[in-house]
Amino acid sequence: MVAGASGFVGTHLVQDLARRGYDVTRVGRRARPGRPGPDASWDEEAAVARLVDGADLLVNLAGRSVGCRYTDARREEILRSRTETTAALHRAVSAAERPPRLWLNASTGTIYRHAVDRPQTESSGELGSGFSVDVAREWERTFFAGELPATRRVALRMAIVLGDGPAVAMLARAARLGLGGPQLDGWWFGHRRYRGTGSSPTAPAATGHRTRGHQRFSWIHVEDLLAAIRFLDEHPELEGPVNLAVPEAGTNRDLMAALRRAVGAPVGLPAPRWLLEPGMWVLRQESELVLKSRWVAPEKLTAAGFTFRWTDLDAAVADAVSR
Repeated sequence: MVAGASGFVGTHLVQDLARRGYDVTRVGRRARPGRPGPDASWDEEAAVARLVDGADLLVNLAGRSVGCRYTDARREEILRSRTETTAALHRAVSAAERPPRLWLNASTGTIYRHAVDRPQTESSGELGSGFSVDVAREWERTFFAGELPATRRVALRMAIVLGDGPAVAMLARAARLGLGGPQLDGWWFGHRRYRGTGSSPTAPAATGHRTRGHQRFSWIHVEDLLAAIRFLDEHPELEGPVNLAVPEAGTNRDLMAALRRAVGAPVGLPAPRWLLEPGMWVLRQESELVLKSRWVAPEKLTAAGFTFRWTDLDAAVADAVSR
């Protein structure tokens, strides 16, 4: 059973599970006119419970996109769409006579602090603070709550997924317009959009880091993401949080240079923060998506023998843009 199957990752995952011989059921929002609906919607708790009971594998990718401005209403929706859906599935698994043997729940590599000094692994990584980190903390807290002795649980701490998704499309569009230079952090006016949230709000993370485009960019190609999910399915010794990112992170400069090459843009203007912030306001996005240094390393996967196919950022970006 896959929850959140209609998104970028979910669409690819459902296709991959079907190729592997799984019969896939879906939980999601009610169908829109002209579109096929899920097998159960979130407001049908009994129907969700029936789908969970007897499912071999449960994957939850549900959650509102963070590709937006963090208004109060959207902050609440981002948090609630993750914790409430995860809590609903937790109740269903707890009550099931035949609970899933494996539950994979989405999480994010953004849970770690802004890191330029060393990679963040599952064993030695340091959690950050502020809104995005608190959302991830609350999400995982809900997921790992209580005892589910018959069900192995894995939190998928995903880095940015390269493929035919919205993040690559937005950045490629900027590169085509000549705005494919690095994003440069610096001072900006204070605001409250990044303040903490959830049951134990933390202080907003510090901003204005002088990274000069060298903030780390952790990523994973969508094909490697699917392969990692298959690997987790087949390796019962792996549980708890698992980082899904290539072993060697790039930088923001590396990413933007790869995008320029992929779209055939000879130059790209850099975006200092005083220019970036108005541009992100026009795009209705948040600057932390490109300014935070995300340096995530897949310690558990590599120790267990997983091999990444896509490790060259240029090749991965070129493939993603071509899609």
